Amino acid sequence: MMMTPALRRFTFTTHVTSSAGWVGAVLVFLALAVIGLTSPDERTVRGAYLVMAPAAWFVLVPLAHASLLSGIALSLGSTWGLFRHYWVAVKLVITAFATAILLIYMGTFREMAGVAADPVVALGLVRNPSPMAHSILALVLLIAATVLAVYKPFGRTPYGRRQEGERRQISHLVSTQERAEIKVARAAAILETSAQKSNTATPAWVYASWIFAVALIAVFLALHFLLGGAAGL
Repeated sequence: MMMTPALRRFTFTTHVTSSAGWVGAVLVFLALAVIGLTSPDERTVRGAYLVMAPAAWFVLVPLAHASLLSGIALSLGSTWGLFRHYWVAVKLVITAFATAILLIYMGTFREMAGVAADPVVALGLVRNPSPMAHSILALVLLIAATVLAVYKPFGRTPYGRRQEGERRQISHLVSTQERAEIKVARAAAILETSAQKSNTATPAWVYASWIFAVALIAVFLALHFLLGGAAGL
C-alpha cells in the first residue's frame, strides 16, 4: 500500500532525523569512552561510565528504534520495497543488527556503571575499552548505511527483478486492453455518427414525392393553358 505524499514526507523526515541523531549520539558516546580511558581525573572517569547507561536508554535506544521502524515503513509505503533492491535489504540488515547489538550491550552499560559507582574499585579497573570499540563499530555500520541510502548501489534483487517483470507484463496487458477499448470506442462512435446521419438524412421517397408532385402540377398547368386556349378560339 502506497503512502500519501504528506505521510511519506513525515516518515522520511522522521527517518532522516533519527538516523542522523543516532550517528551524533554514537559520536558523543565515543567521546565519553575516550574520556573514560584517558582522563587523569578519577571523578571524571567514573562520571563518564555512570552517565553512559541512562544516556543510552534515553537517547541511543529511542533513536535506533525510530530509525529502524521509520525505514521499514518508508520502504513498505513506497516503490522501493523491503527486498526489491539490494541497498534497501542490506541497509535494513545493518540497522537491525546495530539495534540488536545495542540492546544486548545495555547490560554491559549497567555493569560498568555499577563498577564506576563503587569507590572501593581501583580506577584502573573502572576504565574499560569496550565502549570505545563498540562506538567505533556502530559508527562504521551507520556510515555504511548512510552511504547505501545516498548511492543506492547493486541494483535489484532476483525478487525485485521478478516483480518488475510481472509489473511490466501487467502494464503491457493493461495497455493492450486500453488500446483495444479505445478502438472499440472509436468504432462505436463512428457507427453512432453514421446512424445519426442516416436518421437525419431526407428519405428517398420524399424526393420522389416532390418530383411526382411537381410533374403533376406541370401537367395540370399545361392542360389548363391548352384547354383554355382552345376554348378562346
